[in-house]
Amino acid sequence: MFLGLLVASACSGPASRATTAAPATPTSSTVVRVSPTAAPAGTVRYVAIGASDAVGVGATDPATGSWPARVAKLLPPGSAFVNLGVSGSIALQARTAQLPGAIAQRPTVVSIWLAVNDMNATIEPASYANDLGAIVDALVSGTEAKIFLGNVPDVRPVPAYAEADKEALFRLIQAYNQVIAAIAARHPTRVVAVDLFTGSAPLVSTITVSSDGFHPSDAGYQLIADRFADAMRRSGVPLR
Repeated sequence: MFLGLLVASACSGPASRATTAAPATPTSSTVVRVSPTAAPAGTVRYVAIGASDAVGVGATDPATGSWPARVAKLLPPGSAFVNLGVSGSIALQARTAQLPGAIAQRPTVVSIWLAVNDMNATIEPASYANDLGAIVDALVSGTEAKIFLGNVPDVRPVPAYAEADKEALFRLIQAYNQVIAAIAARHPTRVVAVDLFTGSAPLVSTITVSSDGFHPSDAGYQLIADRFADAMRRSGVPLR
């Protein structure tokens, strides 16, 4: 989530669709899995789509400390976990680089958390909605997975936004969260919106933001994992 691209420009209001974002590379993806066809009945095939938060930037041990990795530790025995997250990804890049691999894994559970990089790159909400919506729609039509879609916390207290226009930033957060809610509402039986905005103060405190002033710390990643895991359990995913 918290990747510092153009923090100040994100607070100047929506601009035209960004075309200069650096291409994301798939080298940071993590695969911990068994063959989907070999998984026992009742196990979970979990795929994570995301950006630097999925990679675990800011964690003491990124490979095990990212929030998807923490959720994966709760999977029942025999389950599969594939982390397709790539640092720096915006929704457009994830649509191109991560979505095909996610569908190919035939997941039963998918988590998606993509927003703040788009905000920082001044992607207008309508363009963001087009790309995020395409990811979700393709997963709904191309898999049987339950999809968990995270929204944007109130990041105004995060140190990286210290010089930001807080009112403009809050309007942008609200606009993005409206987009995310609308996309989830299109598929009410398949997509669950994971609310990271309500009561988000603990997620952006001095304890839960890493020393870079932007990414989550270990404590922050645990709180994020807890929210996704709680949503999954409420939807019947058999996490421990």
